[in-house]
Amino acid sequence: MTEVKQQVAGVYHRRVGDILITALNDGHQDVSMATVLGIPQEEAVALLHAAFRPAPRRTAVNGFLIRAGGRVALIDTGCGPAKPTVGRFAANLAAAGVAAEAVETVLMTHLHPDHWGGLTDAAGSALYSRAVLKLHATEHAYWHNDAAMGRADPARQDMFFRGARKALAPYAARTEHFTAGEVFPGVTAVPLPGHTPGHTGFLVASGGESLLIWGDIIHVPELQVQRPEVVMAVDVDTVQAEATRRRLFDQVASERTAIAGMHLHFPALAHVAREGASYRLVPDAWSLDLHGDAATG
Repeated sequence: MTEVKQQVAGVYHRRVGDILITALNDGHQDVSMATVLGIPQEEAVALLHAAFRPAPRRTAVNGFLIRAGGRVALIDTGCGPAKPTVGRFAANLAAAGVAAEAVETVLMTHLHPDHWGGLTDAAGSALYSRAVLKLHATEHAYWHNDAAMGRADPARQDMFFRGARKALAPYAARTEHFTAGEVFPGVTAVPLPGHTPGHTGFLVASGGESLLIWGDIIHVPELQVQRPEVVMAVDVDTVQAEATRRRLFDQVASERTAIAGMHLHFPALAHVAREGASYRLVPDAWSLDLHGDAATG
């Protein structure tokens, strides 16, 4: 009998009309509870314990593959070269049957390291050698603003600002900026500022079905869904991040919109429902079929 030493590939498909979306897991990060703000630490730990989740907080990292009309795009790229608990994105992309050179567009929700880390290989070269990189104009401007960098602490200057500039450099000649509108066939940019100035979600729509890939609206589902006031230390504007989260929760709950997120537990597909004065997350059930959103209406 062969000994099992690792989990199966983190790949899960979901169809939206004629568009195939594939969730790709990159792993998880265990992060200090000091990064969780807007709630007493002991209360946050108690909520995690009640949900059978560890503290320090364990946050999933995901990206998404979009296949539409014979064209291929990625939304985010994970943390980059493999580390103990992250770095599985490229291997899972291959497991999904897609070579890096087949990717023609990379859409960025925002420029934090767990999203741009997989843009380059261990040598710093562009991993997606044929891809056009697309991101919100405000997002690009913020992380390339020396005055903004100067207001950050030295560690964040290096990891966030200089790191983003280094990761984007190999794509400089094929980078495009947007503010809204369609950015790939069937995919529309939805500005969701707060977590970062140009933080963006992507609405995938086809054949009367839709799925909103909402980026980093939440990092810790067990805390931030029922307590939208909980913010993260990495939020650039915590007030705006909370306001955007509350507005989006109200919208997707009212419209019964299917959502997906970079930090939802894999396979990272769900709905948001109202529960009293707050909300609850309803993860999609695993399905053998490449189904659309049968739960709307």
